Amino acid sequence: MFLSGRCNPSAMAVRPPGDDSDPDHIEFGIAALAARLEEADIEYPATADEICAAIDNTEVPYDGSGNTLELREGLSELETERFQSEAQLLEEIHPVFERHRRAGGGLIDRIRGLLPF
Repeated sequence: MFLSGRCNPSAMAVRPPGDDSDPDHIEFGIAALAARLEEADIEYPATADEICAAIDNTEVPYDGSGNTLELREGLSELETERFQSEAQLLEEIHPVFERHRRAGGGLIDRIRGLLPF
């Protein structure tokens, strides 16, 4: 999960097929959040409020269908109020995105998730 002390978002998130050169490529979960954090001007340690204020779009997709979770709502599900690093934030919020991804979607999405292809 970690590479040289940094969080590896792709190791913690389920990613849709394709690669970054694919124009239809969709990032979701912590991969999408990590991309937004990279663009934001955040100095750690940072509170949930500081993180949300620094990010332009806080609606983060949690699945490949485009369902989103408001970052402030996701952070409110955590016990941590102050994050020492981006890696800590991504590691702690990962289970929140996964819970929403597993609970979200309809019957077709659930069946598709069970299929090996």
